Amino acid sequence: MEVSRHWRLNEQRYALIGETCDSCGTKLFPPRDVCLECEAPAKELYTFTGVGEIYSYTTVYEAPAGFAEYAPYTVALVKLEEGPVVTAQLTDVAKADLHIGMKVEMVTRKLRTDGSEGMIIYGYKFRPQLEMA
Repeated sequence: MEVSRHWRLNEQRYALIGETCDSCGTKLFPPRDVCLECEAPAKELYTFTGVGEIYSYTTVYEAPAGFAEYAPYTVALVKLEEGPVVTAQLTDVAKADLHIGMKVEMVTRKLRTDGSEGMIIYGYKFRPQLEMA
């Protein structure tokens, strides 16, 4: 990945930045030009809380290029509190403890190392939600 692209995508990697539709209020992730619900323009940026629950999950044993050294790893569909469903790796949880409906929260973690110089690429993953005191 070239350095300029890395910095352009930085904000989306470290926070769940989407959009909200001015017409119907639907929250969209990733950002889109048009609302999926009412087809009106969606231009207002929205930062998601990063809290949600596991909708579905699976374990990846045959990873794509750049991720083979991390296999096996678990990927989930996470339904955010605000509505959208995102795909992300799970972290900090034993496979035996996973279940549909588990409350999770977004965290920033290392995704992989890229290129001959070994640039570390960070991004969002989800872990079990910490109990609030």
